[in-house]
Parts: sequence; C-alpha cells; structure tokens
Amino acid sequence: MPPGLLANPERPAYMNISSVLVHALPHALPEVQAALSALAGVEVHAVTDEGRLIVTIESDSLQGSSELFTQINQQPGVLSASMVYHQFEPDTDKEA
Repeated sequence: MPPGLLANPERPAYMNISSVLVHALPHALPEVQAALSALAGVEVHAVTDEGRLIVTIESDSLQGSSELFTQINQQPGVLSASMVYHQFEPDTDKEA
C-alpha cells in the first residue's frame, strides 16, 4: 500500500481507480446503465448488445471502492461484476 494512503483519512493523498467488467441481462441494459451512471464515482464507458459494460470506479478510499463495487453487483439486472484493474493514483487535489 502506498505510504500515506491511510495516514490521514480526512485528506487522503491517493485516489483509488478501478476498472470493472459488468455482465447484465441484455434486456435490462438501459436500466442497468442508468442505475450505474447514477452512482457517484461510477462511469460507464462502453456497452455491448450482449450485456457487457465497461465501468470505472473512482473513490478516495478502499472502503469507498469496495462499497461501490458491492452496489454494482447488487443492481437489478446485473449478473456479475469482475474487478479487472485497480490502482492508487496521486490525488493532486488533496495533496498537502
């Protein structure tokens, strides 16, 4: 874990960025896409007719990323969600 990640939870120095592959029921794609786009910190980048969505999660904490991932998995119409990439990136807005 990068130094300072948990040192000051009120002013984290790192942003958590995750890429998630979501598999949804094809007939539920519009609802799933709308629900995911409505989650703060979640962005839908691509959608296929077969029900796959490429999504990113941005959060200022590991717990926040985990909670968003759980919310994605629990959306009606979502069959599965797989985290395929995660990184810590310096958050220049919150560095002291």
